[in-house]
Amino acid sequence: SARIEIAKDIFGVVARGALAVTFIWACIHKIAHPYDFGLQVATYQILPLALVNLQAIVLPWVELVVGVLLVAGFLTRGAALVTCGMNVMFIVAIALALAAELQLQCGCFASAEAGSEMDSSLIVRDSVLLVVGAVLVFLRPDRLTLDRFLERRRANV
Repeated sequence: SARIEIAKDIFGVVARGALAVTFIWACIHKIAHPYDFGLQVATYQILPLALVNLQAIVLPWVELVVGVLLVAGFLTRGAALVTCGMNVMFIVAIALALAAELQLQCGCFASAEAGSEMDSSLIVRDSVLLVVGAVLVFLRPDRLTLDRFLERRRANV
């Protein structure tokens, strides 16, 4: 029905916006200060030291690209799937750090000085973002996406 389609479109816009803002906001400090982010990645004690710098340099740019794709609604399902993968990685990293009783800041949005002590609420937050991303993977992109615009153009050719 038309109401269901409108509700799906509204959810799609809100979900894309929430994920986009979250990932773009998260990448800003990491891109500006890769050394600091690298130190935060290393404190999790999960990755071999040889991979810490690669993670610290690549991850923020992936977050930025995914955020921009979600804003534009281009490759929406793929971008949402990447957010799901990142959120699973974040949940596992946080759970391992909490289980090991490591005293560290998340490193999610800012420097260690600005960060707060990690707790299980971060797992809840990332789980909610995971669910939102998963719904976007399975939901047809909303009418306000570049994906749907291109779909309509292909149909009219």
